[in-house]
Amino acid sequence: MIDHFFEGFGFRTNRPEFDVGDEIEVYVTGVNGTTPVARIGDTVLRIPDAPSDAVDKRVRLRVEEFDDNDHEGEAAFLDVVGAGTF
Repeated sequence: MIDHFFEGFGFRTNRPEFDVGDEIEVYVTGVNGTTPVARIGDTVLRIPDAPSDAVDKRVRLRVEEFDDNDHEGEAAFLDVVGAGTF
């Protein structure tokens, strides 16, 4: 019975990994220099082609490159899916 209770239970990581080609929805949390970035836990995705007003918006991205060791990568901006973070 306890196995049934815990079925599907798991923990999230603070360092998620992505595969090239993954399409994800995330919040653009800030900029690094002039490049918008999304931080997902301790993972950072740079979004060089995102519009300058994308910060604090929920966007859809496609992962273009990702380093599993450093938990950093680059993603292509696809579109805005939400107007604000709250």
